[in-house]
Amino acid sequence: MVSYILRRILATLPVMAIVALFVFSLLYIAPGDPAVVIAGDQASPADVERIRQSLGLDRPFLVQFGSWLWHILHGDLGTSIFTSLPVSTLIAQRIEPTLSLMVLTLLLTILVAVPLGVVAAWKAGSWLDRTIMTFAVFGFSLPVFVVGYVLAYVFALKFEWLPVQGYTPLSEGFWPWLQNLILPAVALGCVYIALIARITRASMLEVLQQDYIRTARAKGLGMRNILFVHALKNAAVPIVTVIGIGIALLIGGAVVTESVFAIPGLGRLTIDAILRRDYPVIQGIVLLFSFLYVLVNLMVDVVYTLVDPRIRY
Repeated sequence: MVSYILRRILATLPVMAIVALFVFSLLYIAPGDPAVVIAGDQASPADVERIRQSLGLDRPFLVQFGSWLWHILHGDLGTSIFTSLPVSTLIAQRIEPTLSLMVLTLLLTILVAVPLGVVAAWKAGSWLDRTIMTFAVFGFSLPVFVVGYVLAYVFALKFEWLPVQGYTPLSEGFWPWLQNLILPAVALGCVYIALIARITRASMLEVLQQDYIRTARAKGLGMRNILFVHALKNAAVPIVTVIGIGIALLIGGAVVTESVFAIPGLGRLTIDAILRRDYPVIQGIVLLFSFLYVLVNLMVDVVYTLVDPRIRY
């Protein structure tokens, strides 16, 4: 197991190197001269040159990339052009809302989607199965922002049960923290609940046809024991894989959700940085999201080896 994990970690290093090169190249991929875009139309040539020097754009590309990568390896993500604050400080200020939203959405997704998929497979072909799959189709088809606006109108504006926007830190109390995240988590989780429920149903249907399941039924084991102990355990490989992919996709979904519900997280910070052409902030956030994506995939590979007995180290 240890050697397998080490091999997987080493395999991610070239991926992160390519990602770092792409993130740094954002300055050159963006249309126009970044210094001119940042300085604005009224800036003088001296102002543009000063910005070019502050960004290091007057040096060769490889020199710039090497210097930037060296600072990244030492934990320096650069300095925001507009706030003059370190990018790492800005990320630290905004990371709690985003992590809170992602964790709550993930918990909600697993607690709802997996039982729904198991029940749908158990009652395959019944009205209950068709109802769950109909919900899955709608949940997978509706965009996150549409679900968010509907939930905000019904539960926040019409009934006034929950706040419509904002975020309360966990340090100020669990219930105020949870109140602000219920609607965003449901809006963001709908598509993943639908996806995981469908995958769980398909995987469970295949497992429920196996001989050892018929043997367990013949022995008189309870249906709950058969479904959640014997069948679900052996159907877990594709489910775990999809959950891992869903975690990675939550990163992108959080940007839209935070915009709809005005949550001051990394998603809002990303949009603000793009609108202001704050390239160091954009680079830092994209690099962080990319690292999280690679880390999640590495964790999925490790969990995959634990749940699949066919894997040999």
